[in-house]
Amino acid sequence: MNTSGTSGRPGRAGGEGHGARPGTGGRLLAGRYRLLGELGRGGMGAVWRARDETLRREVAVKEVSVPFGLPEEDVARLHARLEREARAAGRVEHPGVAEVFDVVRQDGRPWIVMELVRGPTLQDVLEAGGPLAPERAASVGAQVLSALRAAHGAGVLHRDVKPANVLLAHDGRVVLTDFGSSLVEGGEELTDAGEVVGSPEYLAPERALEGDPGPASDLWALGVLLFAAVEGRTPFRRETALATLGAAVDDALPAPGSAGPLRPVIEGLLRKHPDDRLGPAEAERLLRRVACGGRTRSGGVPAARRPRRGGAARGRPGGAGRPGGVGRGVPRDGEGGGAAGRRSDGARAALGRTAPALVALVAVVVLVATGLGHLLAD
Repeated sequence: MNTSGTSGRPGRAGGEGHGARPGTGGRLLAGRYRLLGELGRGGMGAVWRARDETLRREVAVKEVSVPFGLPEEDVARLHARLEREARAAGRVEHPGVAEVFDVVRQDGRPWIVMELVRGPTLQDVLEAGGPLAPERAASVGAQVLSALRAAHGAGVLHRDVKPANVLLAHDGRVVLTDFGSSLVEGGEELTDAGEVVGSPEYLAPERALEGDPGPASDLWALGVLLFAAVEGRTPFRRETALATLGAAVDDALPAPGSAGPLRPVIEGLLRKHPDDRLGPAEAERLLRRVACGGRTRSGGVPAARRPRRGGAARGRPGGAGRPGGVGRGVPRDGEGGGAAGRRSDGARAALGRTAPALVALVAVVVLVATGLGHLLAD
């Protein structure tokens, strides 16, 4: 869920004062933060517009909603995820990430106090006005990627990059929000074995197969976001979450016919194997070139490396593991997952052979254990 936006619809967050729904009669949190109005509500909770009575400024306050009858251990996990979001976003110092001011506890649960970013989500803009011009999409993508590079440099994987989590602020910034699904280097993983968090349409193939994210998985999600921004749809969306995950693993990328000069970048980010994708520095350079009216050539996108032997398609690629633990560090910018291009037929076959069983297993866990099936309708 975002820290702000302008739509005020359920599941979105409205940053304009007149768009907020009435609050709880000026309820005061921790003796300091007065709730003024609800900005948005989703399955995990709500975001409020509030006033910091000490510093006399408006802020966004995020709460977690606990479903009735939820077991105590699951309640504790929900609270821990909200606190993890605060820690993850708080580690990243970048204008493209909303600043975290405070975490307070009231009524036995945590509340995050964050910067109030005024502006619509990219999802709102696409729904209201249709696809973006390639140059505008490239500008948005470059700023999202800059925020992602800062996050990866701080040891944070976002794991849920999508238009609904990107704010187009009125001050000109593009702000990446909702670190509730993030993974922090050295932090505890709050999902069970085999459980995958994120939105099915934006999950990278390696995550659909084994649920093991890395920086390159965030770059894949950025590629899907860019495709959606210029085409008006995501490339692998199917009738069900299971079919969507299977398409990401097995199906060829549809040609992004409206992408123009952005096409080589999208294709470079949406290579099936994480080691074959564009690296973050090269991708940002190309995005900024397109944003400034320049063009990219397919020949200008680095070619893929030959996959390593011994199950490179299925195994954990170098630098694509989770943060924390031996061999699971988050690669800093420029490490691992760099070259872009087409994998060998052998690597493609390896992905295809493993897809039916593993995707089915993961999809069941995604839909049942984490309740993410509704995200296909976002």
